[in-house]
Amino acid sequence: MARPVELLLLRTVENLGIVGDIVKVRAGYARNYLLPHALAEHPTEAKVEALKEARAKALAELAAQRKLREETIAKLGGVVIKLVRSCNDQGVLYGSITQRDIADALVAAGYAVDMRAVRLANPFRRIGSYTCTIQFEKELRADIAIEVAADRALEMLQAQKEAEDAAAAAVEASEAEDAAEEAKEGKPARRPRKAAAE
Repeated sequence: MARPVELLLLRTVENLGIVGDIVKVRAGYARNYLLPHALAEHPTEAKVEALKEARAKALAELAAQRKLREETIAKLGGVVIKLVRSCNDQGVLYGSITQRDIADALVAAGYAVDMRAVRLANPFRRIGSYTCTIQFEKELRADIAIEVAADRALEMLQAQKEAEDAAAAAVEASEAEDAAEEAKEGKPARRPRKAAAE
């Protein structure tokens, strides 16, 4: 197994380090990505010294970015985002709600949220209410509510629900009538019929 390579970062590389950091990476990552793209080079005292000013500037930018993210997370508590999408009569979306859709809605609402900060296990594919996590760093996270609504009234869905409710009420009424007739005749009351096992 190849030993890790020690390199000096010439630019900030996400999830690796900031400019001026000395990092240990796998030889293949160094050879195939960092070195050819001039993101890093082998460290020397002179090169480390030359990058001190750039490193201080990068640290200041990181501090400012963290402060902005902390403010954004504080504002996101209790936020509800409403998204209107096309769907069929059963409430299944023709597309799906993804991280990009949520990030775009948050930016439109005035929150500085990058798509990578939106954490979704699966895209939303039906109308309804959902919860989504916005996470910048381990400790910087907030949960927001997402309301996915249909772009039109779902008449068939509403009619189907009313028909199911009416059928359930009719079954209950007939069972109540049967129980009342048996009570008049002096027979012991029957238990209500349970739905057949699936």
